[in-house]
Amino acid sequence: MEKIREQFSSLQIARRSRLLEDPTYLLDIDVSRGGGSHSAAASHSNNSIGVYDIETLNLLREYSSHPGLLSGVRFAHEHADLLFSACSDGTVKCWDTRLATSEAAQLFRGYPSNVFISFDVNCNDLIVCAGTEKAEEEDVFMAFWDARGGNSSVPSSKSLLGVYSESHSDDITRICFHPRRPNMVASGSTDGLVNVFDINRDNEDDALTSTCNSGSSVSFVGWSGKDFWQVYCTTHDEGFSWWDLTQLDTEEPVVLLQIPDAREAASLGKMELNYLIGGLYHEKSDHLFVLGGTSMGNLHLLDCDTDGLSPVGTLRGGHSAPVRSFHWNAADDSLLTGGEDAQLLLWKLGAVEKASGKKASMKMSSSVHQRVRVHQNPLKSKKK
Repeated sequence: MEKIREQFSSLQIARRSRLLEDPTYLLDIDVSRGGGSHSAAASHSNNSIGVYDIETLNLLREYSSHPGLLSGVRFAHEHADLLFSACSDGTVKCWDTRLATSEAAQLFRGYPSNVFISFDVNCNDLIVCAGTEKAEEEDVFMAFWDARGGNSSVPSSKSLLGVYSESHSDDITRICFHPRRPNMVASGSTDGLVNVFDINRDNEDDALTSTCNSGSSVSFVGWSGKDFWQVYCTTHDEGFSWWDLTQLDTEEPVVLLQIPDAREAASLGKMELNYLIGGLYHEKSDHLFVLGGTSMGNLHLLDCDTDGLSPVGTLRGGHSAPVRSFHWNAADDSLLTGGEDAQLLLWKLGAVEKASGKKASMKMSSSVHQRVRVHQNPLKSKKK
C-alpha cells in the first residue's frame, strides 16, 4: 500500500489535450488495448466522439453523426482499431478508427422504442450488450448482439440475439462484462439493483445468478478481487457498495462494505470529497480503489477495505472542474482523466508537462443531467 501511495503522489501531468473550437464536457473515456495501443477515445457532451493519440493527446479523428446522447465509448479488446459507442437513438455503432470516414463500420439496432443509456463489449469481442432507459409503462431491456454481425447498411431488429426484460424495473445505467469470463455480465440500475448474469444459460431466469441491492440509484459497476469474483458499485447520491460472490453459497456475509454516502464517511476525516467517479481494481496489489473528486477538479484516490474508504493520495493542479471519467493503465501506472473543463489529461510517474493546451474553467450546467435522469421513486427491489 505504501508503494501505491508513493506512486499516486508521484503522478504528474504529462500532457493536456487542446481545447476544441466548441469546448464540451468529456463524459466517458477508454483506451485501445494490446501491445501496439496508441489511441484514446472520449465521448463529448455535444454528441461527438474524439479519438486521440495516447501520447500527445492530439485529436486524430472525430465522429459527429449521432442524433442523440451518447452513453459511452469502448474499444474492442482484441482489435485495437475498433471502437464501439451507444446512443439514445436506439443504436450501437462500431467505428474502424483506421478509416477516414464518417460512416460506422457496423451498426446494431434495438427495438424502435429503445433508448440506450449504457453498454459494454465482452472480453472476447463476440457480444455487445446495451441497457435501456425506462419508457413510461414499458419494460427496460438488456439487448444483446453478436458483435461480429452487422455492416455499414442499417440492419433490422432481427440482428438482435435477444433481450433480458424482467430483472430490472427502472433505467439500466451500467453494463459491465467480466474482465476474463465472456459469459458473465453485471448490470446496474436506478432501481438500486446490481444483477449478475451467466448469458450462456438458456433463459433470463436461469441466467440471473445473483442480485445485490445497493439501496440507491446505481451509477458505476465494476469487478474486483481474486479471479474478479467480487462486484462493487457507486450510486448517484455518492454511496458505495461491495459484494463477494464467492460467499453466495456459504454462511459468510456477501456484503463486504456498504456506505450510504461516501462524502460523510468518518474515515475520510476533514478531506473534501464532493463526488465519486468510479473504482479500479489494482491486480498487482490485490486492492480495490475508488476515485473521487472535488468541484474544483482535485482527484482523490481512496483505498477500499471492509472497514471503509481511506485516503491514499490527492492530485491537484490538473482539472478546473469536476472529473467525470478516467482510465488507469496498469502496465505503466499512468492515469488518463476527462472532465467538465473540456480537458483530457495524461498523468505519468514523475512526468514534466509538455502542454498542448491551456487549463480552462468551463462554467456550464452540469453534464450529469444529460446522462441520467434523477429519480425520486421508491426502490422496487425483487431480491436481496
